[in-house]
Amino acid sequence: MSKASNSTKFRRVDVDELDEENYRDETDGVEGGDEASLLSQRDSEVEGLIRMKNSVEALKVALQNPVTASKDQKLKDQAFQIVMRVLTLYKTSEMAQAVEALNSDQVDILMKYIYRGFSEPSEKSSAVLLQWHEKVLTKGGIGSIVRVLTDRKTV
Repeated sequence: MSKASNSTKFRRVDVDELDEENYRDETDGVEGGDEASLLSQRDSEVEGLIRMKNSVEALKVALQNPVTASKDQKLKDQAFQIVMRVLTLYKTSEMAQAVEALNSDQVDILMKYIYRGFSEPSEKSSAVLLQWHEKVLTKGGIGSIVRVLTDRKTV
């Protein structure tokens, strides 16, 4: 008999933690009220950056800490409106430069918001989102689309 078969480490798993009644969704440790205040701060910061004509930084701020863990649809809608406001400000010629300034995580988050915009079209947003999709696809590749479509956490 080998020493590995005498191991009892597998018995240290607390199976009661895995019970459905004790299950808790993963959260980022931010309460609902805190998320609302963070979103209002983000909105005012984005507005300030837009007024200063710093659209690249406004996009980065709008994409930071997306509201994916919350089940509050109002918070997700508010975050989506912030991102859409920034996206619609860009001229077509400035989009590629903005996407190049983003890291891979920010590109994936942006792609999530683009697909959310496709699912909730509004006047003139679809054309803008298609242009953004082209630029983001160039930087993120097909992998970005796959990651967005398979991720269970939505924006």
